[in-house]
Amino acid sequence: MSISSTNTGKPSTWTSTSHKKIRPAAVVRTVNLTALALLVLIPLVWTVLGSFKNQTELAQRPPTLIPQSWHPENYATALTGFDVLRYLTNSVIVVVVATLLTLAVNSMAAYALSRYNFRGKNVLFLVTLATIMIPLQVILIPVYQVTASLGLTNSLWGVILPAIATPTGVFLLRQYMLTLPDELIDSARIDGAREFAIFWRVVLPLCKPALAVLAIFSVLWRWNDFLWPLVVTNERTRTLPVALQRFASQEVVPFNLVLAIAVVSMIPVLICFLVFQRQIVQGIASTGMK
Repeated sequence: MSISSTNTGKPSTWTSTSHKKIRPAAVVRTVNLTALALLVLIPLVWTVLGSFKNQTELAQRPPTLIPQSWHPENYATALTGFDVLRYLTNSVIVVVVATLLTLAVNSMAAYALSRYNFRGKNVLFLVTLATIMIPLQVILIPVYQVTASLGLTNSLWGVILPAIATPTGVFLLRQYMLTLPDELIDSARIDGAREFAIFWRVVLPLCKPALAVLAIFSVLWRWNDFLWPLVVTNERTRTLPVALQRFASQEVVPFNLVLAIAVVSMIPVLICFLVFQRQIVQGIASTGMK
């Protein structure tokens, strides 16, 4: 981008490398968005750089951003002394299985609410949306009682199953399915396709952007979930956020090791977001979640 001027006395204009005029409003918007992005990245950068410091340097006042001496051994110490691999494995299993089940259950519910006409459909959809306003703390005891009666406590299934049906996922997928043409589904029925075949071979392939959005949401929900895994798991089945909190509650907290573990826990989520970022933008734009 450059500033071009003429000898005719006309004011200078902004142009890009393709010689297209750029409006001042676009320049201001780009600068503001860049500044906000840098502001959001500051805690992430500080966490990554802080994971390479020692305890003394982390306690310095005022704090420094760049480590005076780099300590990559923090990661080796954290991985060997904290048993990160076991907790990381538990979290990965919970995230993968819960996300697959969430996509399956929510997509079938959304298909029924968007494509079938039955009595009470709108009421059922409103009741489903109303459950968004009920926090987990309100239903924690009855959900735990049901989970315990099924023998799912102290197991990963106790973390996975209670939250696979999410009202947010049903809403997102239903809104996207409503945009699909009715003629496409009607033609599949005329050709003799069964309902599940229509759902599996026609509807789901067209809902890939919305499914990608729900997948990344599910990954974030399950990966950062703390309260329910804290209640329903034991030492063997504990997930990474719960284990990290217990590690940080020692009498002498090794903050440099805590930061190293936090960086390790962020890597899977960042990879998932980078893989699905295009589908996320397309899905949010198509489902009305603005």
